Amino acid sequence: MTYLHDSKDVPAIAGGARVGDYFALLKPRVMSLVIFTAIVGLLLAPGPINPVIAFIALLCISIGAGGSGALNMWYDSDIDAVMSRTRNRPIPSGRVERNDALAIGLIASGFSVMTLGLATNWLAAGFLAFTIFFYAVIYSMWLKRSTPQNIVIGGAAGAFPPMVAWAAVTGTISIESIALFLIIFMWTPPHFWALALYKQSDYQEAGIPMMPNVAGEQSTKVQILVYSVLLLVSTLIPSFIGFSHLPYTAVATVTGVWFVVLALQLYRRTGVEMKKAGKKLFTYSLYYLLIIFLALLADHYLAQFGGFA
Repeated sequence: MTYLHDSKDVPAIAGGARVGDYFALLKPRVMSLVIFTAIVGLLLAPGPINPVIAFIALLCISIGAGGSGALNMWYDSDIDAVMSRTRNRPIPSGRVERNDALAIGLIASGFSVMTLGLATNWLAAGFLAFTIFFYAVIYSMWLKRSTPQNIVIGGAAGAFPPMVAWAAVTGTISIESIALFLIIFMWTPPHFWALALYKQSDYQEAGIPMMPNVAGEQSTKVQILVYSVLLLVSTLIPSFIGFSHLPYTAVATVTGVWFVVLALQLYRRTGVEMKKAGKKLFTYSLYYLLIIFLALLADHYLAQFGGFA
């Protein structure tokens, strides 16, 4: 749940809390991506699930994501106040108290895990609890401020939701759900480092050891290129294991090759042109993940109802 951002480059706005401020604590944009990937995991998982139970499972996963987002905002309020893209969040702007965010995060996390366990199974609930713990504690409290590999390891938290949804349907973890995990896991480093390249000053000022600030721009560009190639390979794993068919393979190949081309363009740029290329890759990466998961879903239903395999 480390990707996408909920603030804008605007001056901090102080004042009383509104309902929207408490909703913003849950990082709704992150929640939307979590919900989307969880829906795909739920629909791709083999076996039936009652529609009401499916809705409850998605609700729990989204509330769990929101709870971990609130815990992240509670812990990171000091550095959020420094960075231009986060200084208008509810806590650093003074509209919401830190303790309120902590309470909301803990209540939402506990409620979502318990409800998911009662509605589906305790493997899915345990997996959701681990995801929340990984994001709030492993990533936010430990990795984020201590290593430039923060978003590589911490990215696992954002890759777990489709596995949680899969477990809610099947009660198991399978090679197919791991393939979904790997796609998001490999997508996270180039997505975040592209952002970090054109937002270096923000991270530098906040003292966050992002890769460009620690290893330098050249090393970051090389690693973005390497991870982009690994991302392309990971998106083809569903095809290798018989989880997808020709339509998905074609989409994954074309969009993945273009991802690598953009990474290569970024590698060759310097100065202002590099920042433009970084922003271009970051923007493309947002649509890329959406396209890949929609292609998986379309491929699944084409094979199931259209006999296209």
